[in-house]
Amino acid sequence: MLVKTYTPKPQDIDRKWWIVDAEGQTLGRLASKIAPILRGKHKPTFAPNLDVGDYVIVVNCDKIVVTGKKMDEKMYYRHSGYPGGLTEINLRDNLRRFPERPLREAVKGMLAKNALGRETLSKLKIYAGSEHPHAAQKPTVLEL
Repeated sequence: MLVKTYTPKPQDIDRKWWIVDAEGQTLGRLASKIAPILRGKHKPTFAPNLDVGDYVIVVNCDKIVVTGKKMDEKMYYRHSGYPGGLTEINLRDNLRRFPERPLREAVKGMLAKNALGRETLSKLKIYAGSEHPHAAQKPTVLEL
């Protein structure tokens, strides 16, 4: 008996648009639900070496919650490349100044650290308010 491995072709990939309301959702739990959808693990045509995932729109990301003291104790770091150029900002200030960044970083940490992961992350659209410019794609509400 000969069993052939199925590999999806570019014309076989059917991408859907999903919309998620992040209001009242826990940051890490929300990210762990979004990451597999971006990768396409919920589809029967999943291939680990191809980007077969769907698009995800997240609205109200400025209203996410975290447990414990993470708002003040969780730190995000970035470096300018110059000596002494390390900048740190806690989650509360990060949400106030850049509401999309904490969720994007959480999802990014759950994806591959290569070109496929970067391509997958580009299908994530995050908005601080309840408005988004993707109404023409007719996104389906994703219940979490």
